[in-house]
Amino acid sequence: MADRTPGGSGTQPGGSRAGTHVLALDQGTTSTRAIVFDHDGRIVATGQKEHDQIFPRAGWVEHDPVQIWDNTREVIGVALGRANLTGADLVAVGITNQRETTVVWDRATGEPVHHAIVWQDTRTDKLVGELAGDQGPDRFKEVCGLPLATYFSGPKIRWILDNVEGARERAEAGELLFGTTDTWLVWNLTGGPDGGVHVTDVTNASRTMLMDLRTLAWDESVAAEMGIPLSMLPQIRSSSEIYGESQKLGVPIAGILGDQQAATFGQACFEKGMSKNTYGTGNFMLLNTGHEIVHSDNGLLTTVCYQLGGQDPVYALEGSIAVTGSLVQWLRDNIGLIDDAAQIEELATQVEDNGGCYIVPAFSGLFAPYWKDDARGAIVGLTRFVDRHHIARAALEATAYQTREVLDAMDADSGVDLAELRVDGGMVENETLMQFQADILGVDVVRPEVAETTALGAAYAAGIAVGFWEGEQDVVDNWVEGRRWTPRMAEAERERLYRQWKKAVRRTFEWVDEDVEAVERSAAQDEVEQQD
Repeated sequence: MADRTPGGSGTQPGGSRAGTHVLALDQGTTSTRAIVFDHDGRIVATGQKEHDQIFPRAGWVEHDPVQIWDNTREVIGVALGRANLTGADLVAVGITNQRETTVVWDRATGEPVHHAIVWQDTRTDKLVGELAGDQGPDRFKEVCGLPLATYFSGPKIRWILDNVEGARERAEAGELLFGTTDTWLVWNLTGGPDGGVHVTDVTNASRTMLMDLRTLAWDESVAAEMGIPLSMLPQIRSSSEIYGESQKLGVPIAGILGDQQAATFGQACFEKGMSKNTYGTGNFMLLNTGHEIVHSDNGLLTTVCYQLGGQDPVYALEGSIAVTGSLVQWLRDNIGLIDDAAQIEELATQVEDNGGCYIVPAFSGLFAPYWKDDARGAIVGLTRFVDRHHIARAALEATAYQTREVLDAMDADSGVDLAELRVDGGMVENETLMQFQADILGVDVVRPEVAETTALGAAYAAGIAVGFWEGEQDVVDNWVEGRRWTPRMAEAERERLYRQWKKAVRRTFEWVDEDVEAVERSAAQDEVEQQD
């Protein structure tokens, strides 16, 4: 196992602090939030700020790490100000984050060598093919639980080292550091170039393709095959322990969980077989498999669910969907169909069904259960009858259909039929979507009273580490059902609609080839030149 700080979960010296609240930092794909929670797990105050989405070429998605760090400092001040609290009122800080997004920076100056490459980015598609070679996309799956795909951090690190001038030489000389955004924030919060702590937790490490799921340590052979110096990589720690102290707040940073694992923790899915689905920029369903590593035969990922201090890790199967909430954002920002995301439901409720229209949002290829980087988005089934209301409804339904595909894969891998699905994330406020989700799954869909389960999970992990909460049972006791949707659709209709969806998905396969890629690059370059 990787090294652990002494004491383990719940026995850290931070338990002596007299604070009454926990601060969670939720560094997401589109924004960074700071949320203050009380002992009952209820939100006291929030600060939030969006950061730029940078699209240099078709399929490329980047963030500015410095902007994210600046926004983090700002939202901490906003949240504490709104709560009328200071660092002295906090017992700990927990961090949750967009997971595979990759930052490489200079350890002496803190300057990133390149924009962060976001989890949605597909620029490494050719590199992924080269790494797969004759052994195929499952080459490293036995070690890391993941197929070779553009989604994960390892190939993104390799791309930066190969394409940023001087980066490889600096990395091999020990001058550069890598981290997902949790690592980037912890390093800056604890001093940056002046003694910043370079760590990540097991959940984030399990998304890099570089960690051995069994030992919870970096695998030297996989890192060597990818051409990544081990000196770049952060120390792997548990999800709940003290990593260091925030210089600004004087508070221990004591919890780190990747966003989807944090939501699973906040949903109190601690028993083997429990599952949750988060509806955000993308959708992510996790199924707790206990202490057992379950390798998927149906397109799912094997990942670490969480680890509390020195306890044994808990594992999960995950179904990752690239585009759900961001499809609504696309209809707003790129197409102009709506002015505000909330309007999508208003439009969708004006019609009884999708009018035969289906939207498959394969903007970054298809993730689970297909893993097809060469797919691209499509709107199919168009007739003169279809109008903007049907398109709005089809956009919402796309999220529910993709979730059904993942749930089917989970049922096949686990052999357990899900009794109900716990849901969270921004889109769960959409009543139309949630009812359709229950209808197309054929199981109850349950939303908790506190829907901010991602930030809440990070808060719980940090609070448990310092003794503010005693353990998982306190999380279970705090979880309260807020709303339940029960299926109303006849089974024959459910299966008819789903069959049509599967037909639509097949239309998106193998869209990208070298000619298409050349056109995409040319169009993107023209756009950049016009902006200049």
